Amino acid sequence: MALLQISEPGQSLDPHQRRVAVGIDLGTTHSLVASVRHGVAECLPDEQGRVILPSVVRYLDPAQGGSGRQIGFDALAAQVSDPANTISSVKRLMGRRRAQVGDVDKLSYTVVDEQGMAQLKTVAGLKTPMEVSAEILATLRFRAEDTFNDDLYGAVITVPAYFDDAQRQATKDAAQLAGINVLRLINEPTAAAIAYGLDNGAEGVYAIYDLGGGTFDISILRLTRGVFEVMATGGDSALGGDDYDQALAAWVLAQQGLSEAADAGERAALHKEARRVKEALSNAGSAVFQAQVAGRPIEQAVTVADFEACTAALTSRTMSAVRKALRDAGVGKDEVQGVVMVGGSTRMPVVRRAVGEFFGRDPLVNLNPDEVVALGAAIQANALAGNSRDGDLLLLDVIPLSLGIETMGGLVERIVPRNTAIPTALAQDFTTYQDGQTALALHVVQGERDLVADCRSLARFTLRGIPPMAAGAARIRVTFTIDADGLLSVTAKEQVSGVEAKIDVKPAYGLSDDQIAQMLQEGFATAQQDMQARALVEARVDADRLLVATRSALAVDGDLLTEDERQQVDALMQALKTIAAGNDAAAIEAASTALAKGTEGFAAQRMNRGIQQALAGKNIQDV
Repeated sequence: MALLQISEPGQSLDPHQRRVAVGIDLGTTHSLVASVRHGVAECLPDEQGRVILPSVVRYLDPAQGGSGRQIGFDALAAQVSDPANTISSVKRLMGRRRAQVGDVDKLSYTVVDEQGMAQLKTVAGLKTPMEVSAEILATLRFRAEDTFNDDLYGAVITVPAYFDDAQRQATKDAAQLAGINVLRLINEPTAAAIAYGLDNGAEGVYAIYDLGGGTFDISILRLTRGVFEVMATGGDSALGGDDYDQALAAWVLAQQGLSEAADAGERAALHKEARRVKEALSNAGSAVFQAQVAGRPIEQAVTVADFEACTAALTSRTMSAVRKALRDAGVGKDEVQGVVMVGGSTRMPVVRRAVGEFFGRDPLVNLNPDEVVALGAAIQANALAGNSRDGDLLLLDVIPLSLGIETMGGLVERIVPRNTAIPTALAQDFTTYQDGQTALALHVVQGERDLVADCRSLARFTLRGIPPMAAGAARIRVTFTIDADGLLSVTAKEQVSGVEAKIDVKPAYGLSDDQIAQMLQEGFATAQQDMQARALVEARVDADRLLVATRSALAVDGDLLTEDERQQVDALMQALKTIAAGNDAAAIEAASTALAKGTEGFAAQRMNRGIQQALAGKNIQDV
């Protein structure tokens, strides 16, 4: 008798078989890989028992007998001796052009623009940020496969909540280079929420304060029975612990009467010493900063007060983002039941104190801030691989900026508002502007402003083959589909004929970190101005449409008007044309109304003529 193997949907056919799935925290300063083993998420160590892998890659000189590269701790050890070929903080370059990377000249290695993106000069040739990240990811992949003695089924990789399409796509490209099947990209704060929500059984509104080595995220989430809903997100993907190090190093040089170090090796050494002093000040009242600058040794005593003073602006930037995220979520700080601290930089007492004072409660630090993101990603990976029977886990991430298309007059019609939960698919119907129009050009944009000129262009494509119809008769449905990774595709379909066009939006790498924050700030600061600009453009478009329709009617049935009536209509049209060239939306609307009323009698005569022509030669009984 043959036996049938029965399994639950999405589960492995073999109930004893387990797919190897991991969560990877690809960080600016260090990276980790975690997996669920024996029902518990844990970070996987290397052969020396270290779970942290420094996000550093050193390329060796083939001309000197070197081959390949060093990754992690081996590369980190060479950061001072070979700074030009030792690549750190590469996460800041993902999906970027050189000009859009803050303090790029302070890096110890050389960054150039090639093929529309930042690339790095090394003795082994030009390397893209994706290639460098792929080396780190591949190392973590091999660690996982060695741990389980099996091939890796897939990974959930975390990204900052503020990563845009280009940065997310760059992360997926890096994973592909590393031979990793990406089960999903999830936001780092969401991963932290998974770890805390499942471990602690917490429910309610929580703030996830994530300050890593190079990025800062703040997310406001509501946790309810396994549903993780991101209510709002914000932050700065060019702010992290590295900036605290640089601020401290700059302060020390200023105290010594020195300018910034020009030598790459000295810059790397200063950065390394600043990090050591910063970490020492977390447990002591003072520390001594020692380094070599311009060929002479320097020594500077640094107190906790000194450190807090020279980094106050950075801490203030994070708290400004926290206040804005709360406003976006529509909740007060007193409604937040807990604040989860994520990222190694949250170990700084000044940061914990600032967060605690703002919310009026001590932040949650009972999980290792370095590991919590990887642990949450591992729990999600375990579920997506079909290893977990917990079907209640649901993630509702959000998009950081609104998405829409350009309409007549250079206006933006938003289809997906910012902070919309993803994955999602939203649609809106549009129509043609001119008679007989057989094609429609679509321009996809991102941003919070009402004019296309003030938003970011994502993609352009054309829908062709629309049947010739009168203006306004065609019905074109434009659908925006955003997948769980936050990547966008746009479809346009004419409802009558069924003709369709589609584009997967893969923008050129390059929306700057400052631009993201600036787009949001401008959206609020210029709201009134944008409303006025939109009203003016809409009034002009309506006026132009009315003028075109009136001219068309006069060309066909102008003989119905007397000479005086024609002169009156012409005068109203000329007045509207003149006023429409101005900037008074109310005056344009008034002139349009005057023309519409002035042609009501003409419209009635045209209708009568049309009816007469339709009835001509027909018997009343036939009608």
